[in-house]
Amino acid sequence: MFRDALVALLAGLPDTTVVAATDTVTGLLAGCADHHPDVAVIDLELSDGSALGVLGELGTASPGCRIMVLTSDDDDVAVYAALRGGAHGYLLKSSAPAEIARAVTSVAAGDAVYDGSVTDRILRRFDPAQSAPTSPFPQLTGRELEVLQHIARGHSNAQIADHYVLSLKTVRNHVSNIFTKLGATTRAEAIVAAREAGLGR
Repeated sequence: MFRDALVALLAGLPDTTVVAATDTVTGLLAGCADHHPDVAVIDLELSDGSALGVLGELGTASPGCRIMVLTSDDDDVAVYAALRGGAHGYLLKSSAPAEIARAVTSVAAGDAVYDGSVTDRILRRFDPAQSAPTSPFPQLTGRELEVLQHIARGHSNAQIADHYVLSLKTVRNHVSNIFTKLGATTRAEAIVAAREAGLGR
């Protein structure tokens, strides 16, 4: 559903043609080799595995193709692996459609575009002076903190999944990770901890 919506969004941009769409790593490599696109918009988690391992191969499959990562993964491992793989842009699926369209257009024009949270991580990695955490729960990833905000507001997993266009399984995984990192055994305990830290208001 997200892929179909993305195709419709990009196909509606001026001077833009969507030459292929796929949900597999194999299809990604084949599509780039067959069509030599200017930009490949890539989710890191595909149906047959992670695309992280093949980002570096895209330069061989399609010389000149620029890589725009559009994903739900915002942990440090995924971000830095994508950058090492040659990503020219990294945006989260929760971004507004207009923001996604601008990012793809900018990457095609030769610019680099990164989500705000990704930019902060890059700066912290290379500038220790900016490494002080500002989150009340620094052990949580950016997405986990966003999910905790919704939990603190009393939203269900289904509501959170709808808001971020994620699967219920993905949201359950985020919630489970949050409980583990907070030491909470129930949703109520997580809500109390979040609200005491000022979240969910």
